[in-house]
Amino acid sequence: MEQPEMKKPVVIFGIGEMAGVFARGFLRLGHPVYPITRETGIDQLASQLPEPAAVLVAVAEGDLAHALEQLPPTWAGGICLLQNELLPQDWESITDPTVISVWFEKKPGMDYKVIIPSPVFGPRARLLADALQAINIPSKLLGDREELLFELVLKNLYILTSNIAGLQVGGTVGQLWERHRELVRDITAEVITLQERLSGARFDHQRLLEAMHEAFEGDPEHKCMGRSAPARLARALEQADGLDLDLPVLRAIASR
Repeated sequence: MEQPEMKKPVVIFGIGEMAGVFARGFLRLGHPVYPITRETGIDQLASQLPEPAAVLVAVAEGDLAHALEQLPPTWAGGICLLQNELLPQDWESITDPTVISVWFEKKPGMDYKVIIPSPVFGPRARLLADALQAINIPSKLLGDREELLFELVLKNLYILTSNIAGLQVGGTVGQLWERHRELVRDITAEVITLQERLSGARFDHQRLLEAMHEAFEGDPEHKCMGRSAPARLARALEQADGLDLDLPVLRAIASR
């Protein structure tokens, strides 16, 4: 009897909650999964796995630059990124990564919770989409980098608006939209301005606002303010300072 062909392995850099979800999907598809931890010799692993099906970089936002510096050139074509607060400037050292904007939540001791389908673009987009589909998480394949940039800015808008507003009013995203619409509009205006300056692109503000509202409706009970909210606000103001950009609403919230 003919043996089935072994599928190429997938390397995952950073083994946290989100990485665990993707690992389940890859394993369901039949791909062996190799984790990179602090004890892993990356060069040795690369010599054993010179052409993996994908290299999913699932480290925290603040660790991304250092992680990319450690990856060997032979893996460059298969790199996949899933971080929040991601823009093209964050992967300048990588020629053509696959990027997914993750719209499902995973917390310790709980299974994942889908908000809306996760958009993905790049050479390994189909593999990521198939892995998520294998565990019943919806995604959508994007047509080009312009669509990807919009989706990344949308996710940044959702996170920054809900987190920063949450510092002032708390509650859930559903309550935020229903009870504090003026605050939402004031914050989104400044966040979009920041994102446009960071990315060097212009966006349809109303389209972004409507898409963010759709995400709010995907999980209206999602809490606005996580433990990362103060750091996200501080990082946004630091970026604004570097661009000589005045964001009075964000600065007023920070001052409180």
